[in-house]
Amino acid sequence: MSTGFFKVPTPINEPVKSYSPGSSERKEVLDTYKKMIKKTIEIPMYINGKDVKSDETNSISPPHDHKNIVGKYYLANESHVDQAISTALEAKESWENMSWENRAAIFLKAAELIAGPYRSKINAATMIAQSKTVHQAEIDAACEFIDFLRFNVQYVTDIYKNQPDSDSDAWNRVEYRPLEGFVYAVTPFNFTAIAGNLAASMAMLGNVVVWKPSDSQVYSAKIIIDVFKEAGLPDGVINAVYGDPEMISNKVLESSAFAGLHFTGSTTVFNSFWKKIGSNISNYKTYPKIVGETGGKDFILAHKSADPKEVSTAITRGAYEFQGQKCSAASRGYISKSIWNEVKENVIEDLKSISMGSPEDLSNFVTAVIHESSFDKIARYIDDAKADSKVKVVAGGSYDKSKGYFVEPTLLLVEDPNYVSMREEIFGPVMTVYVYDDKDFDKTLNLIDTSTKYALTGAVLAKDRNVIEKVTKALRNSAGNFYVNDKPTGAVVGRQPFGGARSSGTNDKAGSMLNLLRWVSPRLIKETFVTPKDYRYPFLAKD
Repeated sequence: MSTGFFKVPTPINEPVKSYSPGSSERKEVLDTYKKMIKKTIEIPMYINGKDVKSDETNSISPPHDHKNIVGKYYLANESHVDQAISTALEAKESWENMSWENRAAIFLKAAELIAGPYRSKINAATMIAQSKTVHQAEIDAACEFIDFLRFNVQYVTDIYKNQPDSDSDAWNRVEYRPLEGFVYAVTPFNFTAIAGNLAASMAMLGNVVVWKPSDSQVYSAKIIIDVFKEAGLPDGVINAVYGDPEMISNKVLESSAFAGLHFTGSTTVFNSFWKKIGSNISNYKTYPKIVGETGGKDFILAHKSADPKEVSTAITRGAYEFQGQKCSAASRGYISKSIWNEVKENVIEDLKSISMGSPEDLSNFVTAVIHESSFDKIARYIDDAKADSKVKVVAGGSYDKSKGYFVEPTLLLVEDPNYVSMREEIFGPVMTVYVYDDKDFDKTLNLIDTSTKYALTGAVLAKDRNVIEKVTKALRNSAGNFYVNDKPTGAVVGRQPFGGARSSGTNDKAGSMLNLLRWVSPRLIKETFVTPKDYRYPFLAKD
């Protein structure tokens, strides 16, 4: 029994290690990488705290070395999904009734395990199976995941402390119940931190979870499970199943106990979830909570007053880090004619200095895209651009999948601001630029706002403060995360809550209290001290 109002450790953002030559972290992560990539591991499903195998498996290969098999994972059939659901529901009562400080302690411990003994392992796994450079792995799998765990514990505490006013007549209390049923986490390949957070954030509030990671992230998902187990997460609270996403999701959404979806992935898939949930709505015990962060077609707008070098750096980092496979990655640019030539030359010079290859070579800025279908899709966009007389390939444009799924960082220049690569999400290292006449600045603002269905991230670079104010107001609905004089990527937990609207999601802001509030069902308790015994009010008395 709890006998105090407990303070949790004040959360701080985990410092990003440099991995510079000669550093201890550089040696440790490379040693771990070399050991892991030489092994072939088995990854069973995780149901009721047990490793569960099936008759079917898929192999795991690094995108930068796709002929090298580093593991296999077991695929769920319908009975495994049923088992994950029933197990979660069986664990629900004891988990939601566990005191909040004991739930919190599990995730605080998980954060410190990642910060310490698991850091090199979770980073190396992310480098191997998701082809992230060590820097991209560090800011994702280690630092952001740690930040999610630490800050979410603080947000849970703040939520529970948020209570209504009371007086001498009645004591008003709000308890923040978990949702009635189980919740479903569907997570993407591109961020290990997102994969862990979507499940953990819901569980933190007393919910029980069925988790479907991306097939391309199972390798690092196994490390997440290992961390949660060592941190003391009770059996059945988070259950992981792998395999056919349609079959698994259909089974989950058929259950009357389905109470919520926490999703990050494509807009098309999220739309299909919403439709299926709507079709099944009369079957559910309660209206499900639906939270999704989906696609983006993220912009950089450069005014004539911007510093060309700052603009080119925002493009190179914003568009090409992690091969453009971030939902926040810059993929369309609107650059003032006055500064374009200098910006262009700077980007070309940047790209000439960039090397591409395995993440094991820490001098590589770019590695491989995630799998063959992604490679083929990106290659088609590049081929179409090469065949179009109104599109110029300014830099890059080559690709090769003989050893790994490598696509050169590519910069396109278009005459038509509504060209396909200015509108559609490519999810690869392709940046398309439209150069606008300075006199058409206001028209360009309208172009940015209306050219795509997305509204995730965007950036303006300018030195003129009047311009910054004008753009911030004009594009207020064009991006859920808007950056002034910076690239449109790199949101930090606790500092830049992340999410977009329109076809980019429900804008529930991961990395803030706003997201966690979606996973509770508040109950108000009013306790009257002196209960009335007469129905009559004073106004009923006769004059």
